[in-house]
Amino acid sequence: MIEYLDLIMFAALMGAILMGFPVSFSIAGVGVIFAYIGWYTGHMDITLLGAMGQRVFGLLSNNVLIAIPLFVLMGAVLEKSRIAEDLLDTMGRLFGQLRGGLGISVVLVGALLAASTGIVGATVVAMGMIALPTMLRAGYDPRVASGIVCTAGTLGQIIPPSTLLIILADVMSNSFQQAQYEQGKFSVEALSVGQFFAAAVIPGLLLVSLYLIYILLRGWIRPQDMPPAPADLAKPDRAEVIRAVVPPILLIFAVLGAILGGIATPTEAASVGAIGALLMTGHKMGINPKLILLGTAAFIALGILGGAFPVRFQRDDLSNGTFALGVVYAVLTIVGAVAVLLALRSAIKEKVVYEAIGSTLTMTSMIFATILSAGIFSLVFIGLGGEERVAGILSNMPGGATGALVFCMIFIFFLGFFLDFVEISVIVLPLVTPTLILLGHDPIWLGVLIAINLQTSFLTPPFGFSLFYLRGAAPKEVTTGHIYAGVVPFIGIQAVGVVLIWMLPALATWLPSVLF
Repeated sequence: MIEYLDLIMFAALMGAILMGFPVSFSIAGVGVIFAYIGWYTGHMDITLLGAMGQRVFGLLSNNVLIAIPLFVLMGAVLEKSRIAEDLLDTMGRLFGQLRGGLGISVVLVGALLAASTGIVGATVVAMGMIALPTMLRAGYDPRVASGIVCTAGTLGQIIPPSTLLIILADVMSNSFQQAQYEQGKFSVEALSVGQFFAAAVIPGLLLVSLYLIYILLRGWIRPQDMPPAPADLAKPDRAEVIRAVVPPILLIFAVLGAILGGIATPTEAASVGAIGALLMTGHKMGINPKLILLGTAAFIALGILGGAFPVRFQRDDLSNGTFALGVVYAVLTIVGAVAVLLALRSAIKEKVVYEAIGSTLTMTSMIFATILSAGIFSLVFIGLGGEERVAGILSNMPGGATGALVFCMIFIFFLGFFLDFVEISVIVLPLVTPTLILLGHDPIWLGVLIAINLQTSFLTPPFGFSLFYLRGAAPKEVTTGHIYAGVVPFIGIQAVGVVLIWMLPALATWLPSVLF
């Protein structure tokens, strides 16, 4: 019994979470309890916990993870300012007259919101409150409508910028370096968040395409499930569509373009995204559109010119032309800052900033508390011999490298029934991914497969988070059974997406190989 303390520890964690204890306290508490059990029975050196201080310092000084609160803030500002609701309403009226048109609009809006906010809960709740009642009034089957809303909301996990991809990039980079050390390489390569963002673009668009194909086919085969919207639903004009769609698309290009183009780090791009979201909020709150456009243009010009022709005023050999260019940069900065300050003032007046910051602090503290707790858990798990056990299981798995990967993907899928993506990413993945990389799997391709698998965990009953989000926002006539039944076909579509990327690795590896 004692030699299986590592497995008993994992089972105890699952039990504590299922009993309803807070996740972070469950992870840390189980780790501490089993550390003392292992020390008392002579199966663990308790001094291993002395490394916890270094882990905490490493987490708080991790340049990759600093991007998380900024991306969360960007999404929270867009959500609290109701820009997402306007986009959803406009797209619903644009496609509503098609058979399955409302479902198509929900998926397309989900993709746009995923690329501009990346917050699953906010997207699902917004669409559950706005799109779901409209779909039900149009005669949609409650199961179909619930499934579409839930699934479109989870696209924020796989389409960059995504909190999941940031955490996954950090975990996979550490695993990749560990695998290189074990291979005897001491000049190791690292993986960047930008590489994982690039790798996830095509798979994310592939999933969106699969969802749309399913909706179109179902609308053709069973038209009674997805009839057109009521004829009295006013169709938006071109100007209204442009006002709703163009700003989020420009924000997406600014953030992802800066990262994938190598112009900015993810943290810098997240800052750009937060400022862009604030300017969009100012535009919605009634600030003169010309001033917002002028401030935006000033920042764009400053970014492009400053990158191409940097000016350093501390040098004593500045030419007149360089000095004049520096003055132009200062003027552009002032113009942009005025637009941001006016947008900030209006956002504070409307309470948008207070709500967005509160939401950001809540989500960020939850993520970092989980990562810190997982540090304790993984240290104890390694001290009890769990890492060697996992490596031995995977190395001896029938089917070699492929068999080990199949086992891990199934294991991660079933863990998604009970654990959130953050817990799986920071507890389970560091234990299995180094061995999978040593067995010959490409870390970028492996990361994308795992990301889609973790995205599916948001949809899997009974504990899928998207299901709970929608349950809280859905009308009374939509039951929990409707929601569970509605997501089943989309879980199958997710499996199809995993198989396609497994069979065609270039879907995940081509774009990062070109850009990086």
